[in-house]
Amino acid sequence: MEEKKPIETEEQLQPTPAAEEKAAVEEVAVTEEPVVNAEAETTAVEEVAVEAVQEEPEAPATTDDETTEVPEPLSDGSEDTSTAATTDADDAAPRKAPANKEEVIERLREIAATGGQIRRPELEQIKQAYYHFQAQEAAAAREAFLQAGGNAEDFQPAPDPLEAEFKAEMDRIKELRAADAASQEAEKKENLKRKLDIIEKIKVYAESPESADKNYEDFKRLQTEWREIRQVPAENATELWKNYQLYVEHFYDQLHLNHEARMYDFRKNLEEKERLCEAAEKLAEVEDPISAFHQLQNLHAQWRETGPVEREKREEIWARFKAASTAVNKRHQAHFDALKEQEEENLRRKTELCEKVEALELEGINSAKEWDRLQKEVLDMQAQWKTIGFTPRKMNAKIFERFRAGCDRFFQRKAEFYKQNREQQAANLEKKTALVEQAEALKESTEWNSTANKLIALQKEWKTIGPVAHRVSESIWRRFNDACNYFFERKNEATGDQRREQEANLEKKNDIIARLEALLTETVEDAQQAVRDLQDEWNATGHVPFRKKDKLYARYREVLDRIYNELHISARRRNVENFRRSVAEKAGNALTRERQRLQTILETKMDEIKTYETNLSFFTVKSKEANSFIDDVKRKIERLKDDVEAVKEKIRAVRDQEKAEAEGNKEKEEKEETPAE
Repeated sequence: MEEKKPIETEEQLQPTPAAEEKAAVEEVAVTEEPVVNAEAETTAVEEVAVEAVQEEPEAPATTDDETTEVPEPLSDGSEDTSTAATTDADDAAPRKAPANKEEVIERLREIAATGGQIRRPELEQIKQAYYHFQAQEAAAAREAFLQAGGNAEDFQPAPDPLEAEFKAEMDRIKELRAADAASQEAEKKENLKRKLDIIEKIKVYAESPESADKNYEDFKRLQTEWREIRQVPAENATELWKNYQLYVEHFYDQLHLNHEARMYDFRKNLEEKERLCEAAEKLAEVEDPISAFHQLQNLHAQWRETGPVEREKREEIWARFKAASTAVNKRHQAHFDALKEQEEENLRRKTELCEKVEALELEGINSAKEWDRLQKEVLDMQAQWKTIGFTPRKMNAKIFERFRAGCDRFFQRKAEFYKQNREQQAANLEKKTALVEQAEALKESTEWNSTANKLIALQKEWKTIGPVAHRVSESIWRRFNDACNYFFERKNEATGDQRREQEANLEKKNDIIARLEALLTETVEDAQQAVRDLQDEWNATGHVPFRKKDKLYARYREVLDRIYNELHISARRRNVENFRRSVAEKAGNALTRERQRLQTILETKMDEIKTYETNLSFFTVKSKEANSFIDDVKRKIERLKDDVEAVKEKIRAVRDQEKAEAEGNKEKEEKEETPAE
C-alpha cells in the first residue's frame, strides 16, 4: 500500500500572499536611512510613525525680519533621506515568478551581473522558490519510486545537480551585497566628515553680522552642498542635524540683508511647504498604507531641506503638515495591528491542529483500515495547515516544528506497523508454501485413509496461519486447494460405496426428524427422554451427502426448537440441549478444549460457592439489614448450584460426543470412510 510522506518544509505549507505581506513589512525597515536595526521591521516603522508627527520645535528668538524655521527630524535619526530609497523596482510591474530551478539560477545570475542590487525579501523569495521546486521534484521521484513497487522507507532522493550552482550564485550575491554595504559605510563616514566641515564653516560665518552679510552667497552654496550630501552613519545623524540647524539659526540671527530679500525667501519657502502639505494630504487616498508611508518619509525629507517661513505662519503650516502626517501614520499603524491580529489568529488555529495531531491514539492499532482512516485525518489537517497564513515571527518556526513532529510521529508508527505486517505476511507465506509442498507430495498417494487424514490435518493447520500478501494470496491458495481436490476426487472414484452409505444415513436422519415431529402431536409419557433418545440416535448415525447436510441439519434444529417450546422444557435444560447440539458439530481438539474450558468454569463456580458459605459461617450480626444480606447471599449460592449442575451436564455431553467420535473413527477405519466429509 502506498504511504504518504509527511510534510518536509515550511514553504510547502505557507500560502504566498502572507509571505508577500511579510516582505512588505521588511521593506519598510530598509527604505529609510539610517536604519537602526535591519531585522526589526515593525519596531522601526512604529517609531517613525510616532516621531514623524511631533511638534515642530521653536527656533531661537530672532527679530521679526529674521525669523527662521526648524522642522523636527524623523525618529530613526535620519537627517537625510535619499529619494533613491524608492527604487525603480518598486514602481515597475511585478516580475514573473520563476517556473523552474533553471529560471531561479538565471535570475540569480542577472542579479549578480548588476552588482547584487536586490531587496532582501525578494532574494529570500527566490531562495524559497528554488527549494520549493526541489521539494516538488523529490516528491515526484518518491511517487514514481512507490509506483514502481518500492517501499517508502527505502526511498532516497537523488542529489540535486543544480544545488551547487545555486548556492554558488547565492554566495556570490551575498559577497556583492556585503561589499556594497561596506562601500556605503565608507561613503557615510566620508559624508559625515564633509558635513562636519560645512557646520564648521557656517559656525565661522555666524560669528558676527558682518561675517554673515559678507558670506551670504557662500552660506547658500554650503546649504546646497549639504542637501546634495546623502547618508551618514545612523549614530551621528540626529546630533549632526541638530548642530547644523543650530548654526543655520545663528547665521540667520546675524544676517543683515534687506527686508525684501528675506521676505522673498520666506514666500518661496511657504509655497514649497504648501505644496508638501497638499502632497501629504493626498496620501490619504493611496490604497496601500505602506506605500503611502514611504512617500510620507520622502516628503518629510523635503520638508527638512526647505528653508523657514515667517514666524506668523510657521505654526499654521506645520500644524497642517503634521495633521496630514498623522492620518498616514495611523493608517500605517492600523495595517500592522491588523496583520498582528491575523498572525495571532493563525497561531491559534495552527496550535489547534498541533493538539489534534498530537492527540491521535496510535497504540493498539492492528488493522490497515484503521491506519488508512487516521492517515486521511492527518492529510486533512495538513491541507488545513496550508490554508493558514504566517504566525508571529518568533513562533513561526516553533509551531511548524511542533506540527511536523506530530505528523512524523504518526507516519513513523504507521511505517513500523506495515513493516511488521510485511514481515508477518512473509513468515505466513513460508508456512503456507511448506503446506502446499506437502499436499502436492501426497496428492498421488493411493493410501486413501491415512493420506486423507494427513491432508485434513494440513487443511486445519492452514486455517491457523494468518494472511499473506494480497498479490500472492490467490495463487498460493489455488495450489493448495488443487492438490487437496485432486486427491479427494481420486479417492471418491475409488470409494463409490461411501455414497450409498451416505444415502442410507440420509433416510435414517429423515426418519428421526419425522419421529421428532410426531412428538408434537402425540402424548408421550416421558417426552424429554424420548427427545434425548432420538438425539442420541441422530448423533450415532453417520454422514449424509455433503450437499444435503446443511439443509437437513437446519430441519433437525428447527423441530427441536419447536419441541422445547411446546413441551415447556426448563431454561437450563434447553441451554444444555442447545449445547449438546452445538457440541455434536465439533470434533478432535475442539472437544478437548471445550471440556477443559467447562472444567475451569466448574472449578471457579465451586470456589465461589465455598467462599460464600465460608463468609456466612462468620456472619453473626442480627438485624433487618443483616438478614436481608444473608438471604441475598443464599439466593446467590442456589443460583451458583444450578449453574454447577448445568456445567456438569455440559461436561457429560462433551464426553459423550468424544466417546461417539472415537467409536465413529473406529468404524470409519473399518469402512475406509472419507475423512474430508
